[in-house]
Amino acid sequence: MTLLQHLPQDTGPDALFEAFAEWNADRGLTLYPAQEEALIEVVSGNNVILATPTGSGKSLVAAGAHFAAIAAGRRTFYTAPIKALVSEKFFDLVAVFGTENVGMMTGDASVNASAPIICCTAEILANIALRDGAEADIGQVVMDEFHFYAEPDRGWAWQVPLLELPQAQFVLMSATLGDVARFEKDLTRRTGRDTAVVRSATRPVPLYYSYRTTPLHETLEELLSTQSAPVYVVHFTQAAAMERAQALMSVNMSSKAEKEAIASLIGNFRFTTRFGRALSRLVRHGIGVHHAGMLPKYRRLVERLAQAGLLKVICGTDTLGVGVNVPIRTVLFTALSKYDGNRVRLLRAREFHQIAGRAGRAGFDTLGYVVCQAPDHVVENEKALAKAGDDPKKRRRVVRKKAPEGFVNWSEETFERLQKAEPEPLNSRFKVSNAMLLAVINRPGDCFAAMRRLLTDNHEERKAQRRHISHAIAIYRSLLAGGVVEKLREPDEHGRMARLTVDLQEDFALNQALSTFALAAFELLDAGSTTYALDIVSIVESTLDDPRQILHAQLNKARGEAVAQMKADGVEYEERMELLTDVTYPMPLDDLLFGAYETYRRGHPWVGDYAVSPKSVVRDMYERAMTFAEYVQFYELARSEGTVLRYLADAYRTLSRTVPDHMKTEDLQDLIEWLGELVRQVDSSLLDEWEQLQNPSEELERPGLEENTRPVTGNRRAFRVLVRNAMFRMVELAALERYDELRELADIDWESALDAYYEEHDEIRTGPDARGPALLRIEEEKELWRVRQVLHDPADDHDWGISAQVDLAASDEEGRAVVHVIGVDRL
Repeated sequence: MTLLQHLPQDTGPDALFEAFAEWNADRGLTLYPAQEEALIEVVSGNNVILATPTGSGKSLVAAGAHFAAIAAGRRTFYTAPIKALVSEKFFDLVAVFGTENVGMMTGDASVNASAPIICCTAEILANIALRDGAEADIGQVVMDEFHFYAEPDRGWAWQVPLLELPQAQFVLMSATLGDVARFEKDLTRRTGRDTAVVRSATRPVPLYYSYRTTPLHETLEELLSTQSAPVYVVHFTQAAAMERAQALMSVNMSSKAEKEAIASLIGNFRFTTRFGRALSRLVRHGIGVHHAGMLPKYRRLVERLAQAGLLKVICGTDTLGVGVNVPIRTVLFTALSKYDGNRVRLLRAREFHQIAGRAGRAGFDTLGYVVCQAPDHVVENEKALAKAGDDPKKRRRVVRKKAPEGFVNWSEETFERLQKAEPEPLNSRFKVSNAMLLAVINRPGDCFAAMRRLLTDNHEERKAQRRHISHAIAIYRSLLAGGVVEKLREPDEHGRMARLTVDLQEDFALNQALSTFALAAFELLDAGSTTYALDIVSIVESTLDDPRQILHAQLNKARGEAVAQMKADGVEYEERMELLTDVTYPMPLDDLLFGAYETYRRGHPWVGDYAVSPKSVVRDMYERAMTFAEYVQFYELARSEGTVLRYLADAYRTLSRTVPDHMKTEDLQDLIEWLGELVRQVDSSLLDEWEQLQNPSEELERPGLEENTRPVTGNRRAFRVLVRNAMFRMVELAALERYDELRELADIDWESALDAYYEEHDEIRTGPDARGPALLRIEEEKELWRVRQVLHDPADDHDWGISAQVDLAASDEEGRAVVHVIGVDRL
């Protein structure tokens, strides 16, 4: 029974509150005092700022708010900072309110967009607020993790709805808000509603803090022996989290029965990558790893094992502090400092409380524990002093180890200060953009008055406001000069004093920002070119967000190869260092793309908020004919394989959605099918959820632990490309005479076979013609394919080749083309 079936005929505040409380009672839940207070304010029509600790049931208040909004006939929006949380909340609300009453908008996917309850990212809501203002069909806004208001790059999106939706009731929620007096006054002034601040320092599960100077493995052994597991060991780099997990394999974590339970829950789960195989060993020992660089299916497995109480220790990063549902009894800080991208600094109070608040599970624990490890050099000094005993002479002779150079020190006093410290005030991050002006100008009514109000009545200091006003004037003048905007002598039928002379694409600011640029750039390509399909991919890749870890790895690889070549060529050190500054990661079509972007931007100024960024990940993988595992290994990206796969999934979705059908040549269709199948075989959840949301014909279900991986041979078109790539990979390695790598692929005498080839020809060509379908012959049989990859020789004799068989059953089992080489010979 959904919550809406409890909706009373009398929708007054008392009746609504009683109906919601009764629904919770039927589920065996009793509202906490802070929840009751917040819900009474919500059903009374007031704004609410809910500042209560993690685990105090803010999600239940959000559900009550949606319930009250629907009862009042108002449309309600729920926002969260990241797409994964939006998706998680979407499925939660579907379970509570029913599929037909809940929609989602993330930019990637839109489902049931006219529903009375919408889950979306803050940026989506902000752009709707800019486009429609007080006329937007938004009666209520529930903003979760509201402390993101202070994020430097994204905080504007949390502020704009507060400024532009005076008709809405607001519920702002976070465990780490700090002083909110100015939000309280500002919301009341703008909306005309009373604003209630509901605070509670009392956690349902109290926290007990302790500082340890014992070595970490001893600290963990003590925690395990005192029933303080599960323990989340917090690190501030992914590498440190993985190294710690592997170091803990020597500690006996789980009993034989617990290990059997872990194996049973894992079942036939596929660990398809090198990192996955390492994770398999760890979780079977009772140790989890959790960070943003993992494949989604691996993170979900760790979360499921933790929820079942089967993992004693989870080593991860501070990302677990952002809304992930993993039950933790103890949070163990390995440090109180972190590198923030610019420098190493001590944790801020908000960061500390966000992570520490994960400890203690309501309904399971009576206490949560927060433990902090002393710095390593302090631990070693304490150990040496303990060894010296109470003898003053021996203690004086102990040579104390100093902190490493550049170390940002923390101590027990730092730990105690963070416990008591209030979260820092939330600073305004308002900013002006092309898209903001275009949205406001396109809005019915006097855009000048609307923009003036937005620029002078935001949360910025006056000095910053003047800077934003100057920037907005500069943008407006450029729009006028470019003929994109024209000023009107008289208001038009919609009351506008200015109007756009171009049609904005529908929801232009809500989807892939540069998708219209990509469509225009496609027209610049020669459809008859042998590289046409790959050039289409390069245009699409230039519009995607940069995957920094991948590009950094590509740059390192390129510089390493360049240095090796320069050394071989006898280039001196100083000249090598100078030449290295010109080496970059692959950037196909960069001249064409930068030139086309500048031309396009003059007529479509909203793209000026986004930079075109040539890069090659999909193209690079395809041209190298690598599998996912090979690509991750080649660039040493094992800790970031989740980042790699998310990028590939984004590229697949964008290629599928952006490229018009009439531009999809056979080669491009092959490539798109290959890319989709590659992503699906590594982790199907990234595409299953998207495709389900795109076509919600059946009851929506959140991704589970069981993978919906179809047989890789089921998509014949994609499988032929996988076979073609597997064969061409051997051609490339043969051309480079990399015999060790070839032997890893097939245990034959490659050197002798290729020596015979090189007696007749100087090289093996690897250009576009070499990998074309004309040089690959496939005989398809039911259980076995016979394949011959012809080598592209300089004389075009095409008499040498690699003969192989493809095992279809083994391919389905492993999720890749399993190729057995028979020989390398001349026909």
